[in-house]
Amino acid sequence: MPRKASTPTVSPTVASPALVTAGAPINYRDSWRIFRIMAEFVEGYQFLGKFTKEVTVLGSARLPANNPYYKIAEQLGKLLAKNSFTTITGGGPGIMEAANKGAHEGGGQSVGLNIQLPREQRINPYVKDSVAFYYFFTRKVMLTSPANAFVFFPGGFGTLDEFFEVLDYMELGQMDSAPLSLVGPEYWQPLLKFLREKSLGEVQAITEADTRHCQVASSAEEAYAIVKDTADRPNVCTDDPTNPLCIQGTDWKIFHIMAELVEGFEFLTELGQNVTVLGTKSVLPGSPYYRAAYEVGQLLAKQKLAVVTGGGPGIMEAANKGAWESGGESIGINMRLRGRQRMNSYLTRSIDFVFPFVRKLIITSPSRAFIFFPGGFGTLHQLFELLTLMETGKMAPVPLLLYGRLFWQPLLEFIHQTLRLEFRTIGALDEDLLRVVDSPAEAMRYIKS
Repeated sequence: MPRKASTPTVSPTVASPALVTAGAPINYRDSWRIFRIMAEFVEGYQFLGKFTKEVTVLGSARLPANNPYYKIAEQLGKLLAKNSFTTITGGGPGIMEAANKGAHEGGGQSVGLNIQLPREQRINPYVKDSVAFYYFFTRKVMLTSPANAFVFFPGGFGTLDEFFEVLDYMELGQMDSAPLSLVGPEYWQPLLKFLREKSLGEVQAITEADTRHCQVASSAEEAYAIVKDTADRPNVCTDDPTNPLCIQGTDWKIFHIMAELVEGFEFLTELGQNVTVLGTKSVLPGSPYYRAAYEVGQLLAKQKLAVVTGGGPGIMEAANKGAWESGGESIGINMRLRGRQRMNSYLTRSIDFVFPFVRKLIITSPSRAFIFFPGGFGTLHQLFELLTLMETGKMAPVPLLLYGRLFWQPLLEFIHQTLRLEFRTIGALDEDLLRVVDSPAEAMRYIKS
């Protein structure tokens, strides 16, 4: 029988090393850091509570004013303004500037949620109302919390991180369904093809219904037509006050978030050298990917490396089982969905969270490496978040290993051809953050080196 997961305890006399989480050293005993995070939540929720009919527009900061998509974003901002929508962007240059410019010139609400980066990102001059964030994860919560609809333009790792985060939250039921307008068929169609052929067709990590939120547009008028009939959701969470993405009327939530952060950081202080394994919950025991993840867990345990997963079934269970049966440390960082946990039976230690953004923060904390098996929205969300943090200098680079070239090759081609060469939304060095492996032994060679 599997060993029962133990409850983590931390002695107050044990020194707690700094944790490089989301690019900033975080230590749960450094109370000022916890309060800085909570201050960002309070300020963000209060700031957003005054707006209505919000549409979030996302896209690359690198597209210049002479780019056709800059012009489309500007036209869209004007359409939104003339129809009394609030335009919310990340507040920076490129597509964000274009949408804010259109909204500003159209006499509408033009809002920017900016991020402080090592390479300073200026707020564009067309933002009427703004707030700045230090932590990526708090800023992304604010970009998604109020939006009644989303418009995604071509972008880089950050845009794809936000895209998959929204889809992931909708799939999990952590966020109300909202229309997603994807502007630029030549950019989005290859990615949607990858999702349908690989995530859906090959490993059944998503369903056809999960992709129906996404509609591709070629012009500002088409993009607006997709979002124009969305109903304005009240910021006060009257129907479901436990919704982790609602804004006002939830003073209790701030303290709940704080409690989860403290508990999560405390849990992390006990982790030694570890490798995080991510992938779909949908693969079954006996399948090739399940067997490979099981072997990865075995090999990591033999190297005295703890295995960290999301703690659920599928790939997570396989890696945990391999580590557990080899006498290694097997850790699950789980999500509590609608009050229920999906813990597998092969964990030596575990923790679970109500708030998806807190769980994501903890599971992307320092690891010696991350191994990504085939997966769906959640796996891709974690992948592009890590790529974004490393690309922007918010996190030191660590190996990101994609297991299974047959599955990942179309995505790698999309990154190289579309992002790097056609749209130039990432740099040449950004592609080098990824490595593909086709066997557990090959993965271990990268980790050892």
